[in-house]
Amino acid sequence: MNYSPTYGWTEEQLALKHSAMEFTRREVTPYLERWEKDGEIPREFQKKLAAAGLMGVGVPEEVGGDGGTLVDVCAMQEGFMEAGWSGGLMASAYTHGIAIPHIIQNGSKELIDTWVRPVLTGDLIGSLGVTEPGTGSDVAGITTRAVRDGDEWVINGSKMFITSSVRGDFVTTACRTADTGAHGISLIVVPKGTPGFSVDKKLDKMGWLASDTGLLTYDDVRVPVTNLVGEENHAFYYIANNFVTERIWLALMGYGHALRCLNLTAQYCQDRATFGKPLAANQVVRAKLVEMRRQVEIARTYTLEVARRYDAGENVIAEACIAKQTAVDTSVWVANEAVQLHGGMGYMREAEVERHYRDVRLLPIGGGSTEVLTDLAARLFGYAAGKKA
Repeated sequence: MNYSPTYGWTEEQLALKHSAMEFTRREVTPYLERWEKDGEIPREFQKKLAAAGLMGVGVPEEVGGDGGTLVDVCAMQEGFMEAGWSGGLMASAYTHGIAIPHIIQNGSKELIDTWVRPVLTGDLIGSLGVTEPGTGSDVAGITTRAVRDGDEWVINGSKMFITSSVRGDFVTTACRTADTGAHGISLIVVPKGTPGFSVDKKLDKMGWLASDTGLLTYDDVRVPVTNLVGEENHAFYYIANNFVTERIWLALMGYGHALRCLNLTAQYCQDRATFGKPLAANQVVRAKLVEMRRQVEIARTYTLEVARRYDAGENVIAEACIAKQTAVDTSVWVANEAVQLHGGMGYMREAEVERHYRDVRLLPIGGGSTEVLTDLAARLFGYAAGKKA
């Protein structure tokens, strides 16, 4: 009953997907329930990923990565999700996917050697500090401020919902360095242990339980001016440029959750007997399974198409918004149907579909809410008032 899509992958990408699935069976499946209860994954897991050649996929070789494209990353991630990764595990294990790209693309050699390379070997854990308690998806509204004082930046403010910040070693922090809205934001690396920098609270969440998520405070935090990533006041564009890959990543998580729920539910409907026959003997049940499969196929096909267009150098900002919405809406619907078809067992913590049901609910919110991204796509497509299509 297991559906494992192979179409669309090259032989090398399919081998990468299978490596991810085998790694999962060996290093994840026996421990994931414990990590969910602990609320974080062990630091040594990063080293295991690196040793298996699964940490630096998609990261340039010249900075310590393994090279490859966004589609290569998608093949690996599809393997992880199909094999049963939780959303929290994916978020924590691959937080470097949002923490270090800005440094790789715009940072100095010193910053790359100090922070990027150790992350890719599993020796350090980084996070990205953009979201604030009062701004949410409004990146241009950031209020955390950094003021130049001689050879140092002095930072004051707070960040909210920051993944991997509790066990992490540094935060690539978005700060306001000029009062010019989106044109006045900079990225500055803040190491854990810097005086005045603290993780005030580990946040309790509905899902993504294996992911440590923190509330951060910056109180007269002083870091060297050399910790600036790229140019001063250019960070809005750095962040925006990397939103495409983050949204493709979230889209793949979405259809990955849905694919896993489909497989679990199809098997359950064969094994579970009611009124003297398997659940799958009922036409209404089979129709639901087919609809789950249909939505997974559509979300997967479009997500990978947008990823390929991105690799080809196309501008796919709007298309990434659509891909994310399509895939995460699929994940929410499919997970809901999976719980329904599992009946009372689907409501129990021991049922894997219950975890997916909780995990997918974050996806229409994270990386830009569906409402915000729909409006962004409308403007990019020329559908906003006063714009020509």
